[in-house]
Amino acid sequence: MLRKIECYIQPSKLDEIKDALIDAGVDGMSVSEVQGFGRQRGHLNGEASGQNVKFRSKTKLEIVVDEEIVDDITKLIVKMARTGKIGAGKIFIIPVEDAVRIRTSESGKSAIY
Repeated sequence: MLRKIECYIQPSKLDEIKDALIDAGVDGMSVSEVQGFGRQRGHLNGEASGQNVKFRSKTKLEIVVDEEIVDDITKLIVKMARTGKIGAGKIFIIPVEDAVRIRTSESGKSAIY
């Protein structure tokens, strides 16, 4: 089965993570600039939070891989993205029922490799 790894990371970590993923055999990825907040409502240590929310810039990275390598890829992303500070990011792993390469109509694993 295929899995989608959806990551929200610090923008400054993108190039390093992209290079490591390519070296690990990832053949494709999508990247988006997004804004959001988590448990701290976007406030860093020492900032007053109250009810207001601060959106923080993040980079969303989406990768579809075979389930056999999900753990390795996830561990790699955690290793490369970790900052030790609030707001380092999140990873979500989502089942993918199927994939289709539009150009050739290939489906399943052959559509992503």
